[in-house]
Amino acid sequence: MTVSADRAPAVHDIAVIGAGIVGSALARELAGHDLSVALVEARDDVGDGTSKANTALLHTGFDAKPGTLESRLVARGYHLLGAYAERTGIPVERTGALLVAWNDEELAALPGLKEKAEANGYHACALIGADEVYAALPALGDGALGGLTVPGESIICTWTTNLALATDAKRRGTDVLLGHAVTAVTRDDATGVTTLATTGGDVRARWVVNAAGLGADRIDRLFGHDRFTVTPRRGELFVFDKLARPLVDRIVLPVPTSRGKGVLVSPTIYGNVMLGPTSEDLTDRTATGTSEDGFAFLLGKGEKLMPRLLKEEVTASYAGLRAAIDHGDYLIEASPEQRYLLVGGIRSTGLTAGMAIAEHALGLLADAGLALTPRDDVPAPPRMPNLGEATTRPYQDAERIAADPAYGQIVCFCERVTAGEIRDACHATLPAPNLEGLRRRTRAMNGRCQGFFCGAEVARLLATRGADTGSGGGSDSGSGTHEPRQHEEKTR
Repeated sequence: MTVSADRAPAVHDIAVIGAGIVGSALARELAGHDLSVALVEARDDVGDGTSKANTALLHTGFDAKPGTLESRLVARGYHLLGAYAERTGIPVERTGALLVAWNDEELAALPGLKEKAEANGYHACALIGADEVYAALPALGDGALGGLTVPGESIICTWTTNLALATDAKRRGTDVLLGHAVTAVTRDDATGVTTLATTGGDVRARWVVNAAGLGADRIDRLFGHDRFTVTPRRGELFVFDKLARPLVDRIVLPVPTSRGKGVLVSPTIYGNVMLGPTSEDLTDRTATGTSEDGFAFLLGKGEKLMPRLLKEEVTASYAGLRAAIDHGDYLIEASPEQRYLLVGGIRSTGLTAGMAIAEHALGLLADAGLALTPRDDVPAPPRMPNLGEATTRPYQDAERIAADPAYGQIVCFCERVTAGEIRDACHATLPAPNLEGLRRRTRAMNGRCQGFFCGAEVARLLATRGADTGSGGGSDSGSGTHEPRQHEEKTR
């Protein structure tokens, strides 16, 4: 599906390239000011790139390198996103985390990690011995020597976070232009307008923000720079059945290395348990397939970390690509003479830091000359559908079902997704464009059978836009009515 704006201005004040979490947060923040904003995305849906496939942790920033931009923005973003999640209904579980040391070298590193956390302003970590580690996590494998508690680490729904920010941006007036991959950039010095040639047509703007994730270096080169190179770093993960959840009530972290946080075991917001990720540098920026070597690596790690977990059923495996760069920090730099801002090198911590990155970027844009006048008519943020297991889902809500029986009509039995939820996702501010978009909005087809039993019915409901499931009444549309369409939709 390609979305093109109906009454879009001939020239936007600012265009943001990339509708992942960072780009969506930027568009939302900018649209809170007296600006016309375009959110330009190559794919057919928001959050369909790097942002959809990460470990979905809300980080305290305890282990970031002190003094870096990343450490400051992760710490700030932790509080911003936590508060925003409460307002919008993004599911969060405050599970806490435990770093586990498996050898003498890792054990010796724990006090330094505690000091690093304190240097980052996080003072809640505590060192514990092996007995306390096993008291907290009886299913751990043999050989743990000690641990470091991080009570503030949490799990969150990355899909809902991205969708909430993009929905908020759209409601604030942002033109969300999907299917618009940027192929060329030209700038008219006389008018100060930059034209982005895209696969969906030209987009003209006075200012441009590059938040293109894996493609940020290529976009940067279109602006004439050669500052960095993105290396796609593949992370593969296993998702275990919900019956495994009693084994893991918190995030189990390894002692981190220079390549990342290593392989973890974590509960998910959807009631599953996750093992991963791997870390493999590639050249192909589209290589999101899983691999035999990746599976073998995860099985080996899982056997040591939590052998009982491997007796549970794996319901899914997936891989995501992180935008690793040859730079030790986030790379956020303004080029005032081009009216251009680069937001590059945002690693997996970008989920947590996204709103703080947007806040920081606004300051840089203001310093570069962008006039920022806050609006006094900013709409309230959307209330998002609940995908989390820790709070009431629609199929459990008797009052809601009484008001609209579609919420009692289960379509996906593995994940308990109802016809009402699918209908709402088809008529939301940013409707599901396809089955994958519907997965991320509802959890449909994400369970044990991976859509084997419900796939045909889910596809039928998507094709009919949930027309035979009764009246509206879901989240994101306010009070049960559907917003008027602001964009013309074309199905490819």
